[in-house]
Amino acid sequence: MPDLVRLSDPAGTSTAELAPERGALLTRFTVGGADILFLDQSTFDDATKNVRGGIPVLYPTPGKLAGDQWAYGGRQGSLPQHGFARNQPWQVVTVRKSTATVRLQSAGQARWPWPNVVELTFTVAARSLRIDQRVTNTGTEIMPFGLGFHPYFRVLDADKSKVRVETAARSAFDNVTKQIVEFDHIDLTAKEVDLHLIDHGASTGSLTWDGREIRLSASPEFTHWVVWTLAGRDFVCLEPWTSPGNGINVGQIRTVEPCHTESFFVELTYAE
Repeated sequence: MPDLVRLSDPAGTSTAELAPERGALLTRFTVGGADILFLDQSTFDDATKNVRGGIPVLYPTPGKLAGDQWAYGGRQGSLPQHGFARNQPWQVVTVRKSTATVRLQSAGQARWPWPNVVELTFTVAARSLRIDQRVTNTGTEIMPFGLGFHPYFRVLDADKSKVRVETAARSAFDNVTKQIVEFDHIDLTAKEVDLHLIDHGASTGSLTWDGREIRLSASPEFTHWVVWTLAGRDFVCLEPWTSPGNGINVGQIRTVEPCHTESFFVELTYAE
């Protein structure tokens, strides 16, 4: 079993568990004893599987690349869906009672030739969890990158018909039917929901049901949001990304200059 880093806010209202060896996965977040995240324990225990649950880190390319291939600036390579960071062990930098920092360092390789360092700082406060991110280009060339998070929020399958997703979007790319759809609200009771919001127009979003609210706030760089769930499973994912799936191949990707750092944040808050 991977070692876990356990965090709690000073008052003990909220707790979190982090698995640095399993891709810096935030496996658990509780508020007042209530589990906010879903975790399929069997996938977490099997190191050969992508973990279904918690908050996976999506880097350096959120989403799926066309043919799992990328091309940029005369270079090319291949990456699995959501990149490689979620399958790499991260180094623990510091741990305190309510905060921990972990680091992933890449010296440059065939699949991603730009050397870089990513640091994540997880901070637990009363009823909230914040993830600060720093992406540093340690090389000599401009580096493309995308960053995202894939929170599996614990919502009972029986409650999905009650859940409303706060969004101003009126259209989305339906990744199941591969077409653009219009909607007034998102029906989460379908066999699979995989909607990439086109005109969300904000860096905040929320899930609300039965007097409960899970609110996500992010820095303005998180311009692309995805809603995903499967019938029969007790989760709804509301995912902030800095670029769309396949963004590197269509010119919709962030860049960072050599020897520079880009900083971002994502914060979730639970209320009832």
